[in-house]
Amino acid sequence: MSDLKKNWAGNIEYQATAVYAPRSISELQELVRQSSRLRVLGSRHSFNHIADTTAVHISLGNLPPKIDISVAEQTVTVHGNIKYGDLCLVLDAEGYALHNLASLPHISVAGAIATATHGSGINNGNLATAVTALTIIDAEGEIRTLSRQSVGDDFDGMVVHLGSLGVIVEVTLSIQPTFNMRQFVYKDLSFERVLANFDDAMSASYSVSLFTDWQGDTVNQLWLKERVDGEVAPPAQSLLGGQLAKRPYHPLAEVSAESCTAQMGEVGSWFERLPHFKMEFTPSFGDELQSEYFVSIEHAVPALTALNKISAQVGEQLFISEIRMVAADNFWLSPCYQQTCVAFHFTWKPNWQEVRKILPLIERALIPFYVRPHWGKLFMLSPQIIRASYPKMVDFKSLTTQFDPSGKFRNRFINSYIS
Repeated sequence: MSDLKKNWAGNIEYQATAVYAPRSISELQELVRQSSRLRVLGSRHSFNHIADTTAVHISLGNLPPKIDISVAEQTVTVHGNIKYGDLCLVLDAEGYALHNLASLPHISVAGAIATATHGSGINNGNLATAVTALTIIDAEGEIRTLSRQSVGDDFDGMVVHLGSLGVIVEVTLSIQPTFNMRQFVYKDLSFERVLANFDDAMSASYSVSLFTDWQGDTVNQLWLKERVDGEVAPPAQSLLGGQLAKRPYHPLAEVSAESCTAQMGEVGSWFERLPHFKMEFTPSFGDELQSEYFVSIEHAVPALTALNKISAQVGEQLFISEIRMVAADNFWLSPCYQQTCVAFHFTWKPNWQEVRKILPLIERALIPFYVRPHWGKLFMLSPQIIRASYPKMVDFKSLTTQFDPSGKFRNRFINSYIS
């Protein structure tokens, strides 16, 4: 289990005293009953201490696999530890698709929904918006199935749960008929024109991402992921001052695009275009840190302007920054709770001592716009600011007390931000 001692980026060394990987649900139930405190490890793609514990870690990787498609309900039920890339292969082969995917297909379903991890698209909710039911093992070791039908509106507080309600062993997701997509990249867009036409730019396709290093007066790249539902028109040769790329690009232009999903308008299945990176390659850049901040769409342009004013300080430790949209939802702890958001993602060089000096600059620039950070990435905002930014925080705390009165699933991170 030595590979489970650190997170994927290597910046967090977990403090768990033991790591268990049960091979059955009954064995998992007994582990939960016997443990006074525990946290569950997913694909370890969080960059902060949200998954850490000074007690017991549980990995679900040895549980029996499960992918059950209900044609009648248009859903799929999976074991929580499954990675999106593996699930997508099965779904597509059966003629089905999910509404959206994150930039990496390597992340686990349960971990992604627990932290409101997302994808891109002004009309696309985060990955948790596909959830119709959860099966959890609660603090008493009992199996509970949660759905809107069984628990009512409280379900909105249970899906994005930060691992603090129980062990998610199964997830049921809405599915739809499979579809094809194509992807284009535009290079060196005018920052001024992007700012002036931001809403149009971010709604130009099914999924849209801007990549920028915040240096100079250009946006490095614009990625458009377009659904193909019939005849397709040729792409525009220029857009917002940028030119259609004549070759495939990695978000970091100097890095080979071999690991990236196909571009140049090549038509392929939804799961081969929605992520930025292929399942068979090491995710993203590899040795890096990440932060991400969300503000309501109504504040997008002033927030962009504020970030651009501190670009000199940001650029020194930055690999690349991604700007994307996420549709509103009703999950109590989602950054997009009742607001469509623009998300500012930062991929940093692996130098935490320097990055930690930059994050307060970004946060001060975004605080006037009621910023919320991604729960699984690096941030410096105070617990007081974060708690105040979620109108349903008190209700969520009540849920955690109901499901876990002794704090079995809590850790220092949860105690700091959910109190």
